[in-house]
Amino acid sequence: MPNLVLPTRAIQVINKSINLFHHHGFHTVGIDRIVKETNIPKATFYNYFHSKERFIEICLIVQKERLKEKVISIAKHVNHTNVIDQLKKLYFLHTHLEGPYYLLFKAIFEIKLTYPKAYQTAVRYRTWLINEIYSQLRTLKTDATFQDAKLFLYLIEGAIIQLLGSETTIDQESVVECFFAGFG
Repeated sequence: MPNLVLPTRAIQVINKSINLFHHHGFHTVGIDRIVKETNIPKATFYNYFHSKERFIEICLIVQKERLKEKVISIAKHVNHTNVIDQLKKLYFLHTHLEGPYYLLFKAIFEIKLTYPKAYQTAVRYRTWLINEIYSQLRTLKTDATFQDAKLFLYLIEGAIIQLLGSETTIDQESVVECFFAGFG
């Protein structure tokens, strides 16, 4: 997808809406609420974004690019820190419920059937992340497999689900340590 070039006002609408979607979900936040909370006319909204699906897709693209920048920043320091520490940083970045991955994770469950193009943005990020994890794991252990990378992503997503549904806290450090102990 070519780089998005949007006016400052549109970026403000996107930023506010990312927060709304993050905390209230994609189906409960409608266009009327977005235009009300961002104080723009509905016609301006549709002039910028054309449809709710396209708007959600743009929000997810923006969130995905912000998250990729953070992941790349962590990966750049691989020569300066231990690979296990790098992967732990990726784990904690992605399991933080107020962090940028949560919206993409939420999209996977909420919009597959109603907004399939937007859904693909979240799927593409997951694929990119698995490849990034795989690259890190291969640095740690040359015989690491793609399945190991998928398992690490499932560890992240399982932790999110547990954090969302748990009345007790989980020891995330122990969870990620168990992965590395089993990884060998």
